[in-house]
Amino acid sequence: MASAIANRFAKALAELVARPNSGLTPEQAISQLAAFEALYRESPELKNVLLSPAVPGARKRAVVRRLADDRGIAPLIRKFLFVMIDHRRLNYLSAIRQAFEAVLDEKLGLVRVDVASAREIAGPQRERMIGELSKLTGRQVRANFAVDGTLLGGAAVRIGSVTYDGSVRGQLETLLRRLKAE
Repeated sequence: MASAIANRFAKALAELVARPNSGLTPEQAISQLAAFEALYRESPELKNVLLSPAVPGARKRAVVRRLADDRGIAPLIRKFLFVMIDHRRLNYLSAIRQAFEAVLDEKLGLVRVDVASAREIAGPQRERMIGELSKLTGRQVRANFAVDGTLLGGAAVRIGSVTYDGSVRGQLETLLRRLKAE
């Protein structure tokens, strides 16, 4: 049920952002929604106020309005948050943001890729890897790079539900499985 709710809200927001008069690019909308989500997630007091049935909706909207004004959150995102308050859906904020990013990626023809490596991949090496991943997928890539201390070397790449494990750890595990099978 949570994913159905998240998808419904995400698609609605994507349609609003796609309008010429929205005043936001998709990237700005993602950034602003993520900024509010981080604030919401990191402040137990804010979360308690916004989720409490004892706090009137008008008071919740006033709190969100003030926070949005202080952080320069666009009117469209603010109104979207108001709708979430009115429908008591703020507890789905993280899922909605993730679904919103997925909807926008699909509309823009992007594919999300997670790259975990033993050390940081930077500069030209990062650009080269993104280029190769774009060739592999046939689509423009939005890559998320992370350092994984459990890897000995190399990298593991996840595209959707498929993982390409080029890490030393992955190769050693494959070798171990083969040796056990013999």
